[in-house]
Amino acid sequence: MTRVSEHLNQALHDLMESDPSVHLLGEDVGDPYGGAFKITRGLSGRFGSRVRSTPLSEGAIAGVGAGLALAGDKAIVEIMFADFVALAFDQITNFAAKSTSMYGRPVPVPLVVRCPTGGNRGYGPTHSQNPQKHFIGVPGLSLFEMTPFHDAGELFARMFGLGRPCLFFEDKVLYTRQMFRTDDLFRFELVDDVARVYLDGAGRPDCTLVTHGGLVHRTLDAMRALLLQDDLVCELLVPAQLYPVPPLPGLEDAPHVCVVDDGTEGGTWAAEVATALYPRLWDRLRRPITLINSADGVIPAAPHLEREVLVQADSIRAAVREALS
Repeated sequence: MTRVSEHLNQALHDLMESDPSVHLLGEDVGDPYGGAFKITRGLSGRFGSRVRSTPLSEGAIAGVGAGLALAGDKAIVEIMFADFVALAFDQITNFAAKSTSMYGRPVPVPLVVRCPTGGNRGYGPTHSQNPQKHFIGVPGLSLFEMTPFHDAGELFARMFGLGRPCLFFEDKVLYTRQMFRTDDLFRFELVDDVARVYLDGAGRPDCTLVTHGGLVHRTLDAMRALLLQDDLVCELLVPAQLYPVPPLPGLEDAPHVCVVDDGTEGGTWAAEVATALYPRLWDRLRRPITLINSADGVIPAAPHLEREVLVQADSIRAAVREALS
């Protein structure tokens, strides 16, 4: 089976082979290093000057990428750790995103900014965050996240097809996971481009969970425990597009909805999902939508302390049990 890191690497090779207008920029993306997580391995040797290792300036990298996109090419920019995307905030939100509509006519800006996110690797406070929430609601900007269920090549094609800048988050814990596999108790299918993970033949679930790509396996662990130890059946929805929030299928009969987000509380993706769902489900919900987030604190480097801050399977299970009690 193919690991997520290998799948992403192959998707980039295929994309750059099929479209000579695509450029890739980032710190140490060239061989022999091939990026901090080896996602760009082999690209510079194959595609030459279309792959550029850059100086250590996230603002400059994002600005050059946006300039290439405005000039008629396509650009993929790698931010080595998603935490550092804050250094490119101005170029992404005030230049790239606004350039789609501030010149008196629609202007395509086919730019994808790749951001390795998340903790559970012991990398400490400034290399472990999930900054998705800081980019929600920016006009002209879309947010996507890699999942084990979505083909990366199709996601790149979709993002470039929008003609607007996109942030593409890739949780680091996914890189060693296998594509298109789930817990052996559950099956998955794609419904309107949203992955649905379910227990075959179980009927209506007790709770529907919604989460983003990096939390899939922790959520599946919680679902397994809820089923085997608490006799509670859960279904899971995983969209690849985070914002604008896409239509989420199969919620009309859900007794309860729980949104799991690895970012900290306050102005979150989870809250955005709940805001989108309330008008649709208001007359059917038995209780308010449950939101699960990481703790409001700096992410420690020590693994045992890190686990206390970030969302884990046991915290998901506890929140679902409490909501259904």
